[in-house]
Amino acid sequence: MKAAQVWQLGLGNIKIMPAPRHRPPLKRPMWIIVLVSLVSLLLIGGYVYPPQSHAGCYIFSSSGCKSISEWLPPVPARELTDEEIAAQVVIRDILKIPPSQSKSPKIAFMFLSPGSLPFEKLWDKFFRGHEDRFSIYVHASREKPVHMSRHFVGREIRSEKVIWGKISMVDAERRLLANALQDPDNQHFVLLSDSCVPLHSFEYVYNYLMDTNVSFIDCFEDPGPHGSGRYSEHMLPEVEKKDFRKGAQV
Repeated sequence: MKAAQVWQLGLGNIKIMPAPRHRPPLKRPMWIIVLVSLVSLLLIGGYVYPPQSHAGCYIFSSSGCKSISEWLPPVPARELTDEEIAAQVVIRDILKIPPSQSKSPKIAFMFLSPGSLPFEKLWDKFFRGHEDRFSIYVHASREKPVHMSRHFVGREIRSEKVIWGKISMVDAERRLLANALQDPDNQHFVLLSDSCVPLHSFEYVYNYLMDTNVSFIDCFEDPGPHGSGRYSEHMLPEVEKKDFRKGAQV
């Protein structure tokens, strides 16, 4: 009895695995392979030999295609003002001038002063011994200056009356720059007032400016009446009040 019971338990625990079914071999989807091959060949051919028609131009390749702007009608040109025409002529002429490589580059020191320079003796010591590396231009707006240094003698340019904070100051600065640009050896231009003094040696200033390719502009925000108080609504839209700054001459 015990043996029979053991046999019955053994049969109950046996799992009978089903016999493997016979499946027919899968058919290869040849039509899918052929379709993918044709599409690939079509795309490769369109990339190598782009179509010239406008419809298929942007489907396969952008080479040889005209831009959209060429298909649009031209924008009517705006009539330019006299100042804009003159500016275009000047800019075009300047761009045609090849860059000059001076063998003796100089720095142009442009003084904007009402008269004599109070620190001319100090500037004389600054320039002494470097006569071939600088140029001096003096714009005296009120009276003819009396010079104590040979470096400043005969360096005045034609001057007009200048009022601080007015457009006449800009005109004087442009006049100084125009005279300095007549010398092709002038490579850098420094705008100075009668109260400016040199803080470093000439050698230091010369090497510092000649080794840089940027411009330095001293401007700051002044909330007082001589700063932001000079802002006018007529400057809009070119100059907004948040962008208005007070600038120094150096």
